[in-house]
Amino acid sequence: MSFLILMALMLVVLYVLMIRPQRKRQQDHQVMIDGAGVGEDVLTTGGIYGTVTQSEGDDLVVEIADGVTVHMTRRGIAAVLPPEEEDEPEAELESDEIVDVDDAEELDAEGDESPVTGEEEPVTSQYDQDSWSSERR
Repeated sequence: MSFLILMALMLVVLYVLMIRPQRKRQQDHQVMIDGAGVGEDVLTTGGIYGTVTQSEGDDLVVEIADGVTVHMTRRGIAAVLPPEEEDEPEAELESDEIVDVDDAEELDAEGDESPVTGEEEPVTSQYDQDSWSSERR
């Protein structure tokens, strides 16, 4: 009898911890998809960002680029993106800033960034070509 009580208790815990939260996520996702209307930015399940331009029942027309539209069903929406808020940029880098060569060497010594040079480095391998060619034969 105690075995049956233990099994019933485990099923209740399984339901509360796993099944119920998953159903809630599914319901929230369905409400989000059903609420997608014209003008909303969406992310498709294929990973494409776009804007809903037309909505007819279960069918949507999503504009993914200027003049490029895709016809899809609502099931193809992975997420409805929140509207973007235009914040003032915190700090913009000035393009007129010139980095001194001594500063670049200091950065390189600190390990933060190394200056980009036009020199190419040879690619070497632990095996030389002769050993590879002899093994293939």
